[in-house]
Amino acid sequence: MKLTLNNLYRQLRPFLFAGDAEKVHERMLSSVEFISKIPGFLPLLRKVFVEENPLLRTQLFDKTLNNPIGLAAGFDKDGRIHPALFALGFGFVEIGTVTPHPQKGNPPPRLFRLPEDQAVINRMGFNNQGAWKMAERLVAKTLKIKSADADLFEVSGDYPANISSGMLGINIGKNKDTTLENATDDYVSALSTLHPFADYFTLNISSPNTKDLRNMQEKEALRILLDSVCARRDELDRNHSRNTPLLVKLAPDLDEDALKNSVRVMQEFSIQGVIATNTTVARPVLKSKYRTETGGLSGKPLQKRSTEMIRTLFAELGTDIPIIGVGGIFNGADAYEKIKAGAAAVQIYTALIYEGPGLVRKVKAELADLLERDGYKSVSEAVGADH
Repeated sequence: MKLTLNNLYRQLRPFLFAGDAEKVHERMLSSVEFISKIPGFLPLLRKVFVEENPLLRTQLFDKTLNNPIGLAAGFDKDGRIHPALFALGFGFVEIGTVTPHPQKGNPPPRLFRLPEDQAVINRMGFNNQGAWKMAERLVAKTLKIKSADADLFEVSGDYPANISSGMLGINIGKNKDTTLENATDDYVSALSTLHPFADYFTLNISSPNTKDLRNMQEKEALRILLDSVCARRDELDRNHSRNTPLLVKLAPDLDEDALKNSVRVMQEFSIQGVIATNTTVARPVLKSKYRTETGGLSGKPLQKRSTEMIRTLFAELGTDIPIIGVGGIFNGADAYEKIKAGAAAVQIYTALIYEGPGLVRKVKAELADLLERDGYKSVSEAVGADH
């Protein structure tokens, strides 16, 4: 059955790629969201796609993961299908980017496949249904909620012991019409609304598709943001006996000085992780007819730069603050390269579009083979091995 399903995706790919990329993605989300409600579908999905190797079990933020392969934010912006994504075998899944208020994002077309380059360009602009809608979806009838105001709800009683079947990250950002001076309020609001449901939060301050957002990576702006967000996270954690990791997602277009400045600011606060990297506005030599489209470039052309940033970050942070590596991971060797450069875990996205749902199982099997070949008994032993 596994082979048949993988072949089926490859046969369908030319048909899927013939349509508008965003419309195809939305149809996929809607279909999976509907089918996931059918009893027995998710167990069947796990039976088909999930095969775990004990060698890949690892610790991230004091939580044990079956494997270090995660799904990057952007694929499931509103948390509509994350149970099905876990059923594909991901060790962790990050949903979002979500903002406090719903917004439409940038005008279409805004998503472009570059198959000749194994890449994608997007200028989506944080299109999402808002933090409140995500909370309503994630509550999954396990909590009673009451509205506190238009933007925030309070949980009545205890938080759920486990809201998802794996480690669920929530990526948060600011609304487009929120000024940079008031951006911190958006991050605090989104975190407050979604705190009951996140195993960790990622602060997205590096998307190239929201005007001036990347300025928040600069020292003073980052310091103001982290001061407020960390204080709110700590307050909610104390009130509900939780320890919620906070991560910062950085742009690959930072030069070395700017990157080190951001790292030094993060070290002043209780930040538990860094994601390297977001999409790039740089344009290496590309073959696709869409190569001149504006937006963030992801996929194979980002692979080298993201790995370089991981090396620099690991040299600065060591194992004190875990790094999650993202960018151009299409196979186990790509994941292994980032782990040896210093990534404690990795995320994929673009490759899933090109390779289909069987990719997760493939990457895990290849990574386990490479670890075994080199004599490692765990993923953590290989982290930063190149250094």
